[in-house]
Amino acid sequence: MADEITETSQTVAAGQLRTIIERIERLEEEKKTISDDIKDVYAEAKGTGFDTKAIRTIVRLRKKDQAERQEEESILDLYKAALGMV
Repeated sequence: MADEITETSQTVAAGQLRTIIERIERLEEEKKTISDDIKDVYAEAKGTGFDTKAIRTIVRLRKKDQAERQEEESILDLYKAALGMV
């Protein structure tokens, strides 16, 4: 009886593990597809004459809130001033 319970538990656990792994694999494939789509958009922007490095910077900055952006810019300005770059 105890062996049957253990075997059933192992079967259930194996099924759950398989489901989790399959979900992760599906999401990884979706992530790859999205990443490829993003690369295509950057290539399109470059083909139209836009600076992709500047676009990437703007995308990164837009993810931050205003206070975080201002703090980063202040530190950058301070470092540039210290190095005589302004």
